[in-house]
Amino acid sequence: MTETVDQRLRSAWTPASAEAAALPPHAVRWLTRRLGPLEPGAPVAPDTAFAVPDSRLPDAARTALADVVGASYLRLGPGERLGRAGGLSYVDLLRRRYPGVLPVPDAVVSPADPGEVQRVLDVCVAHGVGVVPFGGGTSVVGGVAALRGECEAVVTLDLERLDRLVSVDPVSRLAVFEAGVRGPDAERLLAAHGFTLGHVPQSFERATLGGFAATRSAGQASSGYGRFEDMVQGVHLATPAGSWRLGVAPASAAGPDLRALALGSEGTLGVLTEVTVRVRPLPTRERYEGVVLDGFQRATDAVRLLAQQGLLADVTRVSDESETAVSLALKGGFTTAALRRYLAARGVREPCLLILGWHGRAPQRRRARALLRAAGAVSLGRAAGQAWRHGRFHGPRQRDALLDLGVCVETLETATHWSRLGELYEAVSTALRDSLGDPVVMCHVSHAYETGASLYFTVLTPRDPHDPFGQWERAKRAAGDAITEGGLGTITHHHAVGTDHAPYLRSEVGDVGVAVLAAAKRATDPTGVLNPGKLGL
Repeated sequence: MTETVDQRLRSAWTPASAEAAALPPHAVRWLTRRLGPLEPGAPVAPDTAFAVPDSRLPDAARTALADVVGASYLRLGPGERLGRAGGLSYVDLLRRRYPGVLPVPDAVVSPADPGEVQRVLDVCVAHGVGVVPFGGGTSVVGGVAALRGECEAVVTLDLERLDRLVSVDPVSRLAVFEAGVRGPDAERLLAAHGFTLGHVPQSFERATLGGFAATRSAGQASSGYGRFEDMVQGVHLATPAGSWRLGVAPASAAGPDLRALALGSEGTLGVLTEVTVRVRPLPTRERYEGVVLDGFQRATDAVRLLAQQGLLADVTRVSDESETAVSLALKGGFTTAALRRYLAARGVREPCLLILGWHGRAPQRRRARALLRAAGAVSLGRAAGQAWRHGRFHGPRQRDALLDLGVCVETLETATHWSRLGELYEAVSTALRDSLGDPVVMCHVSHAYETGASLYFTVLTPRDPHDPFGQWERAKRAAGDAITEGGLGTITHHHAVGTDHAPYLRSEVGDVGVAVLAAAKRATDPTGVLNPGKLGL
């Protein structure tokens, strides 16, 4: 049976997680009080509401692709093509509620193994067909949009069948995965061998290891396990120029690290088919806890000290005053007023919640707690940490409920050095407020380093029913301009470039950097069939 767009979006949800997508009544009441009257938004449109053009895939290419993957894995139905027509950004979700022109691929191709991926690319090069690699479809920056570029047609290369754990080397602590393995499946397969990858971004339930590598993903536990690029020891790519393998040793001085070129290339230089990753033994004990500090400046200063003294928890996440207040208000239960009285009696006037998740490492935890006490932190104990852990994947799902209510809800992220973190925070917050009127603007530090940290913003505001797309696009542009003005921060810390951030890439990497990327593109993809329009290529 042909799946619908909505089924494709929800295919990875468990019954429990589907329930978490609903907003409780007290949360709806709070939103209405804070944002004002909300005009219910348009529902998700059925497939029949979309005008899906006929496939432009040439007959000769269709026959050749079917010969490679088998006729049943070359899908041309409107519903199947719609299901891969974009990612999960706010604008992507709006497009499914306001039917209009969608960049729909001309076919969905699902190869069975790395060899078939290479042969699919060979066919597409021969027939001038664009290729968009597709893993979990969780891009929020236009990274999987089916753009044709200069190609006659474009196909989505769905890696869902590349779902195997190829090998585990317990001595070297290495595992080789095919690129289509999803996050939960990777952990399940590794656990059978006593290992974990430890990479848990918010897209964890749907995203794939190939997608993590292609976008230089950062997980919630990156303070302990590292970003995904830190975990990758080797990669195998299929490219129009041929098969490309990288990574034969834990370190090398054999010229520039070309693995770093492949990581973050977003499917523009090749299709990742296998990823060799560093794994670690499963932790014997995990402990999540929460503390509160007074004001975002003091809270981020405390996180900086933890980072610079090597005392970061595996999960280290600190919310500003607004995000802390909204989180408590939407959760209900222990009322915000009661908690504020409790904290005020302990000298905390502007509560900022710091979540710490420890995977073992008891000595570091003891030293970190002493540092935080000296910084004036008030412990909320394990209940606060467990509550965050239990609900850490709810946000993306609850966007559907917020969209149903008529709320514009979206996120953006950046990063900078510690000395400029406050300036960047104020610049982006101001840009969002000035462009949206009176929104709720929340922020948290989700990743910290010795030299700096990320900032992750979430915005809630009533959706403009007359111009829902332009409303957010203007706000995003204002925030992007604030980030890049004077090189204040990076345009993306872990969401990647895609199409949304491409206009800012030159200002970050310079003319020479853009030329280097273009030269790499010519070397691996001389006819330009790979993921047209992404990374500005």
